[in-house]
Amino acid sequence: MSYVDIIEKLSKVLKPVSEGQDAGAAVALLLKTTDKDLKILFVKRAENPADPWSGQMALPGGKRDAMDQSLKQTVVRETLEETNINLLDRCRFLGVMETLTSTPRPEMKILPFVVLLEHEPSIKLNEELERFVWISPEELVRHRGTVKFSFGEFPAYIVGNIVIWGLTYRILEIFVHTLEYPH
Repeated sequence: MSYVDIIEKLSKVLKPVSEGQDAGAAVALLLKTTDKDLKILFVKRAENPADPWSGQMALPGGKRDAMDQSLKQTVVRETLEETNINLLDRCRFLGVMETLTSTPRPEMKILPFVVLLEHEPSIKLNEELERFVWISPEELVRHRGTVKFSFGEFPAYIVGNIVIWGLTYRILEIFVHTLEYPH
């Protein structure tokens, strides 16, 4: 499936950006096209004992502030703060996925926005993040596995030394299932 087909399919199956407004946080599943395919931006959270997702690979985003009039404003603000990517400049909001809940904080609902970057972004990470990487959905699907922690074993994508698990894994599983990538 070409990236043009993927974008067309996403535009048809995703919910409108106005839905899911009862969530308390938003993340951006940022897509960029390359010559051959589509890539997703992942960020690694900095080590921080106060952060339940400390050190994990994630999607840019965060909690809704009182000043945010919508979750779209939340995801725009958080993505700009964390990565210096302005989602209001040369980006297309394709829609939102279903709202998910966080396992460490089940009261928190998170709304994933799917956004196509129509330019090559100049990424500058803030102090909350350590690094970023672009990975294609095909590469994720080829590298499904499990990761073991002292508190259990969990499904994950393991691409080289990058481990994507937990909420980010759950979001991506829904995403690749939507696109009907082989499981």
